[in-house]
Amino acid sequence: MPIKLMPKVSQNGEKPKSQNPNRVRDHLANERTYLAWMRTAIAMIGFGVVIVRLRVFHPPLSRQPGDGWKLGLTFSLVGLVTVLLTTIHYFLVRRDIDEDTYEPADRWVTIFSIAITILATGVIYYVFTSPLSPNSVVVAE
Repeated sequence: MPIKLMPKVSQNGEKPKSQNPNRVRDHLANERTYLAWMRTAIAMIGFGVVIVRLRVFHPPLSRQPGDGWKLGLTFSLVGLVTVLLTTIHYFLVRRDIDEDTYEPADRWVTIFSIAITILATGVIYYVFTSPLSPNSVVVAE
C-alpha cells in the first residue's frame, strides 16, 4: 500500500504559495558551492601553515623565524574569513531561494579573486627574493 504524503499547510491553515519547481536543485547547488568554498578555505589555512613551517622562509644562519610567518598567518586569516563569509552567504542565498528572489552577485567572486591574487603575488615575491639558508630543503644550483 503506497504512503500518501499530506500537503504542507501553514500555521493559519492555508496552503503555501506555489514554489519554484527547481527549488530542491537550487538548494543542492547552493550547498555544493558552499562546500567548495569551505574546501578552498581549508586549503588556504593549510597553505598558511605550510608556509610558516617551510625552512626556506627562514633567514640564513639564524635560529629566528623569518618574515614567512607573516605571509602564512595572512593566508590562514584569509581562510578563516572565507569560512565566515561563506557561511553567511550560504544562508542568505538559502533565504533568497526560499523566497524565490535570488539574484547572483559577482562581488564575492571579485573580492576573493583579488585577495588570492594579492596573496599569490606575495608568495611569489617572497620566494624569489628571500635568501636560501644552508639548512634549507631547497638546494640552489
